[in-house]
Amino acid sequence: MSTTRPVAQAPTVDWTALHNFAALRGQLRVSLTPRCNIACFFCHNEDDVPPPLTRMDRSRQPRARVYGADDFLTVIGSMMKAGVKRVYFTGGEPLNSPLARDVLTALPPSGPDGSYTLITNGTQVRTHQKWLSGAPLDKVKVSLHYFSDESLRVIAGTRIGIDTVLDGIDASREMFERVELNCLLLKQNAHEIKSILEFALNRRMPVQFIELVPTDFNDGRADTAVSAEGIIGYLRTLTRDEHVEVTGVGQGRRVFRVDGVEIDVIHRDLGRHHVGQCGTCPVRTKCVEGFWALRVDHAGGIQPCLLRGDLRLDVTDLTKDPDRLASVVAGHIAQFTEGTL
Repeated sequence: MSTTRPVAQAPTVDWTALHNFAALRGQLRVSLTPRCNIACFFCHNEDDVPPPLTRMDRSRQPRARVYGADDFLTVIGSMMKAGVKRVYFTGGEPLNSPLARDVLTALPPSGPDGSYTLITNGTQVRTHQKWLSGAPLDKVKVSLHYFSDESLRVIAGTRIGIDTVLDGIDASREMFERVELNCLLLKQNAHEIKSILEFALNRRMPVQFIELVPTDFNDGRADTAVSAEGIIGYLRTLTRDEHVEVTGVGQGRRVFRVDGVEIDVIHRDLGRHHVGQCGTCPVRTKCVEGFWALRVDHAGGIQPCLLRGDLRLDVTDLTKDPDRLASVVAGHIAQFTEGTL
């Protein structure tokens, strides 16, 4: 596990890097818990111990929780006040967290340019529907990397059936106007990709197909990755409405519209878009994502790159001073941009 950096704040804070990140629609990813009720083999848990490793070796546990619901809400409010408007709730599985209800039902107003998105595997949405329906979420994004009991078991190592996932999608659609799907392209689901696409189109749900990002954790499973060329070729038989978006942070994406439904494909051939922040990063040549999210975790850390655990900053005590919290994070990002971390 990488060593967390202590808080260090310069007398004068340069807000430019944080404001640029926000202007380019960077995300605040709030990891409510590293725990999950399934164990997808590709999960790297963004620098915490992923569920597959804990399942194989119980001595390998993720960080202990430090934050309570009020701490999460303070961080969210502080960063939104500083200009970061797009907030995504992740895990592990966020609905696995005992704090999920208290956080998601007490979110501060997001404002006209803000948004709250829940990313979930869908298996517990129906269980939490009663309180979740009152959460001020703008969008729910359900991971659908499988379309049968067999592929779900192989990919996620679970006995939960695919009907539970699909019912979670239905429950999400009953509560929220915007529900989207995302699907990693893998050898284990290659035979189901068209079925997943058809499922989305029939329900007029946007879906995103994503090439597997290589990380230190899944290097041994690199042969499971499938190129996006197959789904791109198939989508071109369905529509001529296609364009590429490379603005903002992260990877570029190829966007299709099929009967008005947006289908995104993210793949490395579109290049990396580091928006200036990553110029001095020592792993830039290996990176395929760029700096596109600030990750807040349940153990009081925040880091400006999901694959750079060495950049994780301990802000545990700063929830007592929200204004200082934002300025410390801004200074940390400025140092990352300048290559002085």
